[in-house]
Amino acid sequence: MSSAQIEIQLIASLVAIACAIPGVFLVLRKMSLISDAISHSILPGIVIGFLITHDLSSPLLIFLAALSGIITVILVEYIQKTGLVKEDTAIGLVFPALFSIGVILISKNANDVHLDIDAVLLGELAFAPFDRLIVNGMDMGPKSLYVIGSILLLTLGLLFAFFKELKVSTFDVGLASALGFSPLVMHYGLMSVSSITIVGAFDAVGAVLVIALMIAPAAAAYLLTSDLKKMLGLSVFFGVFSAISGYWLAHELDASIAGSITTVLGVVFLLIYLLAPEKGLLSVLYRQRQQRIEVSLLTFLLHLSNHTEEEERHVNHLNEHINWQKVRAKQVLDLAKKNNMIRIENDIVSLTEKGTSFTDKALDYIITNDDTQIESMKDDFFLFRG
Repeated sequence: MSSAQIEIQLIASLVAIACAIPGVFLVLRKMSLISDAISHSILPGIVIGFLITHDLSSPLLIFLAALSGIITVILVEYIQKTGLVKEDTAIGLVFPALFSIGVILISKNANDVHLDIDAVLLGELAFAPFDRLIVNGMDMGPKSLYVIGSILLLTLGLLFAFFKELKVSTFDVGLASALGFSPLVMHYGLMSVSSITIVGAFDAVGAVLVIALMIAPAAAAYLLTSDLKKMLGLSVFFGVFSAISGYWLAHELDASIAGSITTVLGVVFLLIYLLAPEKGLLSVLYRQRQQRIEVSLLTFLLHLSNHTEEEERHVNHLNEHINWQKVRAKQVLDLAKKNNMIRIENDIVSLTEKGTSFTDKALDYIITNDDTQIESMKDDFFLFRG
């Protein structure tokens, strides 16, 4: 493995970590789309900074680009607060306008600079090792490594310093205000960090990969845990794993590194979306199926408690009178027997003492809608769990 390959993977990993941290809070605050808006609307800030300094490495570019990101957030929130349009509509109005201004400025004033539209949208990690930092004639490594590294250190420092404030303001704005935290300061602080991170990664990986690294790992982690610290850790892990795996996928396919990393991120999220133990699609579908069977069972138990006639309690009654299919009827009977709710003698179904007690409790709950009724039922039967 060459030094250039190591540098590319290291840069991609640092970008993944730097994006994952603010990405978690954006996902939790339901502001994922704002990252897309910021990643495009910072373009005019970059171009204006270049036109002033004529130096793509100038810190002024990062400052003006971050300022453009913050202006984007302010404009989106201002339009949204008018009540005339929703947030997604406001984002769709603001960032295309700002992005278009940046594209016009590039086409009119910076045609001879590598800030072309393809680089803006896709980026190319393969070129990052060629842009070196030279100090007193000594090669210190890729500039991107130092830019992203500095932003990551800043992000980690702010995270540790304001973790409690960020956590409280994310989950309960009212409590944050009561405790003396300023939700507004936390909000615009997060937007500033997000903007700076996007700007730092912009030249190396492009807007598409920045959005993917900021949102996909956090969204995947959100499906696996409700603990904020674990979510941060999982988000970082998924980002780094996808960055390294995506690089080697691109190496094997001779394809775009940014595109390959984004593809791996999509596959990782899809697998977790399908297979997550609690929130995964398959788990949700399984629970819904179980709950439908359980509700059918409760309906049958209530029917038994209301009828003493043998013909109404015959096993065939499920098919003939309630009009259930044989498979569903068998599932209901098997579940009732498994939970010791019924007994069957000569094809006549009767409630057991446990079944009678449970049915009475269920009926009381249905009539009173008193949640305290559920608690004593959970150990006997799993109908009301989850």
